[in-house]
Amino acid sequence: MCARLTVLLGTLLYVGFVPSSTWAALQTHTNSIGMEFVLIPAGTFQMGCGSAQEDCAGDEKPQHEVRLSQAFYLGKYEVTQAQWEAVMGSNPSQFKGADRPVERVNWDEVQDFIRKLNAKEGHTRYRLPTEAEWEYAARAGSGAAYGSHEGKTGKFAWHLGNAWKRTHPVGRKQPNAWGLYDMHGNVNEWVADRYGNYPGGPVVALPEEARVFRGGGWSTPAKHCRAASRHWGRPDIRYGFIGFRLALAVEE
Repeated sequence: MCARLTVLLGTLLYVGFVPSSTWAALQTHTNSIGMEFVLIPAGTFQMGCGSAQEDCAGDEKPQHEVRLSQAFYLGKYEVTQAQWEAVMGSNPSQFKGADRPVERVNWDEVQDFIRKLNAKEGHTRYRLPTEAEWEYAARAGSGAAYGSHEGKTGKFAWHLGNAWKRTHPVGRKQPNAWGLYDMHGNVNEWVADRYGNYPGGPVVALPEEARVFRGGGWSTPAKHCRAASRHWGRPDIRYGFIGFRLALAVEE
């Protein structure tokens, strides 16, 4: 789809002329190894944890407006072990299963996966989503703590209270309003950004190379699976609770 048409449809969605429930069905992309992507419209949202919300951490404040000026594709599911193996030829995961999310991959290794996938597909459009893009997609047009799910964590997220201390095949829970699965659970997800403080927020001193991962996972209490919840780690760490999903730039 051309960029101009994408922007137009995204604008119509944002102002309410295209129902958000039909957006994912109308705008999808599948690549050569079966990774499915949903088109996320451009728009403005309130990033971070608002004063009326409970369980806010200091680094989630203050809530502030962010405008995303360009639509982008985001993985419908977390990257699976089968997809990782198709590109990398190995499977480092602790909880084995072709349709389970790949985990025990560090941020640097994810960058290597992206480089190889871009080469395989013949372009440079794959990348990790930014932290703002990830939260915007997780909220799916809602300002609630758990986005469009309204706090019903058991129906849409594998977390510490229901995951039995392991990952699960992707897409087994309910999607959000934009058709994205497991945004709030199963595994935490690396994003592109270095960890940093929000404008006007408390200063937190961390290693300069610390990278952000989002979304909560099988080892995370439900209250830390909120859309605004943030976590960080060094780019070389590998844990069985951290995986990722990819963003894909709209073709010009």
